[in-house]
Amino acid sequence: MVPPLKLPIGGTLARAEYDGVLYRFSVSKRNAGRAPELEDELTLEWLGRFIGRLHAIGCRGHFQYRRRLDIDTFGRVPQAFVLNGGFVTHNELSAWNAACDAALDRAEQLFQARPTRQLRLHGDCHPGNVLWREGEGPHFVDLDDSCSGPAVQDLWMLLPGTTGECSRQLVPLLHGYEAFMEFDRRELSLIEPLRTLRMIHHSAWLAERWSDPAFPAAFPWFGTPAYWSQQTAQLREQVEAMSLDG
Repeated sequence: MVPPLKLPIGGTLARAEYDGVLYRFSVSKRNAGRAPELEDELTLEWLGRFIGRLHAIGCRGHFQYRRRLDIDTFGRVPQAFVLNGGFVTHNELSAWNAACDAALDRAEQLFQARPTRQLRLHGDCHPGNVLWREGEGPHFVDLDDSCSGPAVQDLWMLLPGTTGECSRQLVPLLHGYEAFMEFDRRELSLIEPLRTLRMIHHSAWLAERWSDPAFPAAFPWFGTPAYWSQQTAQLREQVEAMSLDG
């Protein structure tokens, strides 16, 4: 992690007013990096060690204000927000909602069948949030989605493809992880439910920010009939993938 610097005024948080708006900000040392090479086993093992260390600290306490990664918070509430906001086009509305219900029902069954330890997590540990620096290894950024949840949430987004396609990459990742933190292999069955929650949550994340002019410019495909049709198809695929997990 790259910590904020201590400022001359004391502490790490400053305030400034611009155009009548009060902003809070911090300053950190510039640490540029590149994307990690996730096909390299040594890189995966190093990432596993880092996340294992992160979780070894995270399991020592609990968040006071952060959310918990569960079916309601990351599934049903986002689904309701999208529906109530009228973001789904008319012709795709019924199919998308039915696919959401089926996928969340199946995901909930798997969560209930495999109760897991809740840890403090990074929460959004995908390759885009990892800056790799030669000789230094990974620097993790973007902690705004930190939450409490199962350990596998911070691992599965670093793996390519579906659960059945990533066994080779999983070995070095877990080997590094378990140098610092024990991993319950039963959590691997939660990868597809967690992928399902991420899909629905991401749609709501875009919808919540759609009034920001930057978002329609950056995501012009969001909200189109093609987008919702694709989401429906992917959610149906998730139902099948979760059914294979028993």
